Amino acid sequence: MRIAIIGGGAAGFMAAITAKKSSPDSEVLLFEKSNKLLSKVKISGGGRCNVTNACFSISELSKKYPRGGAFLKKSFSQFFTKDTVEWFESKGVKLKAEDDNRMFPITDNSQTIIDCLLNECNKAGVEINLQSSINKISKRENTFDLDINTQTIGFDKVIIATGGSAKKQGFDWFSDLQLSIVDPVPSLFTFNMPNEDIKSLMGVVAQNASVSIQGIKQKQYGPLLITHWGMSGPAILKASAWNARELNANNYHFKINVNWANLSEQEYISILNTTKNSNRTLSNKNPFNLPNRLWVFLLEKINISVDSIWNNLSKKESNRLLNTLLNDEYEVKGKTTFKEEFVTCGGVSLEEVNPQTLESKRHNGLYFCGEVLNIDGITGGFNFQAAWTTAYIAGKNCIK
Repeated sequence: MRIAIIGGGAAGFMAAITAKKSSPDSEVLLFEKSNKLLSKVKISGGGRCNVTNACFSISELSKKYPRGGAFLKKSFSQFFTKDTVEWFESKGVKLKAEDDNRMFPITDNSQTIIDCLLNECNKAGVEINLQSSINKISKRENTFDLDINTQTIGFDKVIIATGGSAKKQGFDWFSDLQLSIVDPVPSLFTFNMPNEDIKSLMGVVAQNASVSIQGIKQKQYGPLLITHWGMSGPAILKASAWNARELNANNYHFKINVNWANLSEQEYISILNTTKNSNRTLSNKNPFNLPNRLWVFLLEKINISVDSIWNNLSKKESNRLLNTLLNDEYEVKGKTTFKEEFVTCGGVSLEEVNPQTLESKRHNGLYFCGEVLNIDGITGGFNFQAAWTTAYIAGKNCIK
């Protein structure tokens, strides 16, 4: 049997290794159009590679995917986060979980993951072909023809693991297969705020904030990072992922509300009432555990002197402070890709694919895995886990 794996990223490698080890007599060829392998693995997690997440409940993990959660819930029963940890550790790569449940190699170096995948491919006997652009894929009766650079080669099975695309035209090369494609839009991005003064606090982190987009009821929680262009951090990135299509439709021009300490109105009032008995200045007593620069910025924003004494705070000033802490408003005009981690929603419709095998419902012998599918997760190792899971299942089933 001759199997083609198209794409030299995380999903492509996992699919190739699994297929070859499941059927050593099969010929497994991996094709990558560029001259680099595993480039996204290299930059992930600031160069440390956020391999997966220490979430070991299938029902909870499936909730981390704005698109594809229900689909993956069926797939996770075959290959899950614990399987990812065991898979890498069986190859000599130990993983560690950090406080936020993100999991990294104990070396804190993505090259460890790259070396592991390359070594496993080499040991299994996968043939790797760089600068091999697939221009067209055609289905014959029981096989596939791939136009690779200037030649056409036939294969019994094909696994497509080419990742996401910024534009729908990125899927044109397999248009002959007449698959349903969901228009791609960016999914993981930070918020640009060109008209907001809060950018002067770049580097400041509110550790426990909540963010809501005006017109959308859903709230997202977590650390919020102020940057020189606006806001980032988990709370913002989750908001971008869950509302990717709505924000794209609004051309990334909208308003958000921030609850800086993620407290209820009653909790804020209780703290304010307790603190107002103090004879210390507002700058010297910050009862909400906010970074000092942010606390001072918020006071100045609502024209309350940092030298004011707490027990001299007027009712109007208390109300202004309460509203700002609970419901601070900022205008967003534009987005920036989160670091170099390009993630899109959209791709091959999940209606086209069997979640138990990752095989095309339309074309027997054709499989999909990774971000080429209309699956995307929030930040935290979830996109890699979707890649490992779908690739493992595709690799295991393509040899049958």
